[in-house]
Amino acid sequence: MDVSHDTLVALAKSWGLFYLIAFAVAVVIYAYRPANRARFDAAKKDILEQDDRPWR
Repeated sequence: MDVSHDTLVALAKSWGLFYLIAFAVAVVIYAYRPANRARFDAAKKDILEQDDRPWR
């Protein structure tokens, strides 16, 4: 079976699009899960509390 470059490009474009959409949906689901709320809130507060001082 001989696969041409155009066939591979079309396959990569179509499946790549589905892959990126599925990955984006997975990231959004992970970010909005209630179980992760405490972890994200802690990360948000830790950055501001530790680094909110003048640098000497």
